[in-house]
Amino acid sequence: MTATLVAKDLAGGHDHRTLFSGLSLTVAPGDVVGVMGANGAGKTTLLRILAGVDEPQAGTVSLAPQDAFVGWLPQEHERVVGESVAGYIERRTGCRQATLDMESAADALGSGAPGSDDSYSAAFDRWMASGAADLEDRVPAVLADLGLDVGADAGMAGLSGGQAARVALAALLLSRFDIVLLDEPTNDLDMAGLARLENFIKGLRGGVVLVSHDREFLAGCVSTVVELDQAQNAVTVYDGGYEAFLAERATARKHAREKYEEFSATKADLVGRARTQREWSSQGVRNAMKKSPDNDKIRRAASTESSEKQAQKVRQMESRIARLDVVEEPRKEWQLQFSIGQAPRSSSVVATLRDVVARQGEFTLGPVNLQLNAGERIGITGPNGAGKSTLLRLLLGVQAPDTGEASLGASVAIGEIDQARGLLAGHMILADAVEAALPDLTGAEVRTLLAKFGLKADHTARTVDSLSPGERTRAALALLQARGINLLVLDEPTNHLDLPAIEQLEEALESYDGALLLVSHDRRLLENVRLDVRWELDDGVVTERSIDTKENHS
Repeated sequence: MTATLVAKDLAGGHDHRTLFSGLSLTVAPGDVVGVMGANGAGKTTLLRILAGVDEPQAGTVSLAPQDAFVGWLPQEHERVVGESVAGYIERRTGCRQATLDMESAADALGSGAPGSDDSYSAAFDRWMASGAADLEDRVPAVLADLGLDVGADAGMAGLSGGQAARVALAALLLSRFDIVLLDEPTNDLDMAGLARLENFIKGLRGGVVLVSHDREFLAGCVSTVVELDQAQNAVTVYDGGYEAFLAERATARKHAREKYEEFSATKADLVGRARTQREWSSQGVRNAMKKSPDNDKIRRAASTESSEKQAQKVRQMESRIARLDVVEEPRKEWQLQFSIGQAPRSSSVVATLRDVVARQGEFTLGPVNLQLNAGERIGITGPNGAGKSTLLRLLLGVQAPDTGEASLGASVAIGEIDQARGLLAGHMILADAVEAALPDLTGAEVRTLLAKFGLKADHTARTVDSLSPGERTRAALALLQARGINLLVLDEPTNHLDLPAIEQLEEALESYDGALLLVSHDRRLLENVRLDVRWELDDGVVTERSIDTKENHS
């Protein structure tokens, strides 16, 4: 079924706070709409409203036809304890709810309830449209095609982040939604998964609305951009792809700044001239009183006439000022100002692996021979399950090798952002957890630090695990700024960060001169960050490749 979603004069927010308003948008078959905006601007709120999960503060959302099948896939994978891969896919594709609705309609039909014939017919049609009839048969082939070596009966809670991401991708590939709403679908996907997702979205006949901070993915998929600009309290719809949006937005911002500066200069000139006219008028009156005797009526009358003319000029200038079309100054959006605290240089050799082999179940990494030197910048890439996280644990001394020798150099100060964002105790209040991690700072200093990363009082008083993934990532970045480090380990750092924060991270990495281990599937990040060497992993084998493409196998 082809379907169209129409949002008219939409406003959304939380409680009494409005995040965006006046949004009108039509999502027709084949449209791919990217929603842009800083964290907290209301992107997820918008998707929830479009999905019918939340009510808008104002405006309407309509579907044509009204029974169109809308699928909303949230940012986090919502792994439920005890739920299998098959159960997860059934839930994410909407098949489970369609099955429950049909069974309920069948029970009503069996009891002879009034109107049950029509209800059952509608429920059955939706069940068929959802793909529930043959979902069980389709699941194994898609899981195998995505390289998942877990069966449909495996528990979701026991999967790695990469495996869970691929199961989420499988659910999307298996879905039969008329309109798809995706919140950060690229998180934790490897290069192959990103390519598969991109091709899937390009091939959809239905409309798509997505939130993503993967710039290469956006450039490849998006046909329309909706920007939620919190700083300007504005919503703008840009026709054209992501690169066109960047160019058009830059031009619009430049023109807005020029228009304000022109208005400001004109007003300042008129105000200055009015001030001068007042001073001349006042000076003329004072001079007349000093120079003219009381009986010199002619001179006094001339002076009075001159003062009145000056006053008239002042009034004319003030009238011109009042008639000016006021142009508000474009407000600067809050930007993360981020730097990486640096410790004194470590030993010349930071970490080494000699003939290292590590085994986890049926997976084997190695043998590996690698050396990380002080100040060396390494990019680590490879498909999910290739052993990237295992390699990091071996290098940092967190995991001992089964055979071989792993060693960490002297005076190595490690700063890390792990993929799970689990460096801070989840059950603790954020301020307390950061204070525990940074014992040299007072409570006031910790709160000041977190505020610089956009984490204000309402964030610091919450538990770590109640924060959004983006908020947890910013808290981890705050730790990096406060600690002195000479070995920086970043495991998928751009997951859950908004685009301005990603750009700030790239700038911070440019000025950082310690050793760097960067694990990422973000293609533009890998292009923009200065790297010396790539370590490419595939099925437990590491290939060391210098940036000039020379390679040798370890």
